[in-house]
Amino acid sequence: MSSVREEGKDRIIFVTKEDHAAPSSAELVEEDPNDPYEERGLILPSGEINWNCPCLGGMASGPCGTEFKDAFSCFHYSKEEVKGSDCLEQFRAMQECMQRYPELYPQEDEKSSETDQTSQDSASAETPGANSASTTEQDSNTTQPNTESSVES
Repeated sequence: MSSVREEGKDRIIFVTKEDHAAPSSAELVEEDPNDPYEERGLILPSGEINWNCPCLGGMASGPCGTEFKDAFSCFHYSKEEVKGSDCLEQFRAMQECMQRYPELYPQEDEKSSETDQTSQDSASAETPGANSASTTEQDSNTTQPNTESSVES
């Protein structure tokens, strides 16, 4: 027989093996279409921003969440001819905040330069002597001044 225990706001139910052997008698409750916390995409039917949308990837709750919300809200509700052109200050504040946390918000430049460097390193490793051949070629094309004759004159 199962037992129920209440702890604060939580209700803990212990079930036995026999309880699990019987088919469930649980009834599913239909979703409430007016539930504001239900995931319905980025924009709710009311036109408001759904800050709980997983599509935001946690941006609204990170260390720069306030700045992100300010900038995104400004852009979403912008009435300017070039949408968001009135939000430069908010986006600048968000960018400055993100630069304070480079481990959480890596810059695109850093990612691509790391990738480029890795590609160059792996290409050099795959073709041994590739760098030395080009260096030798450069050396043979470069003319060196004869320092001995210029010293004698």
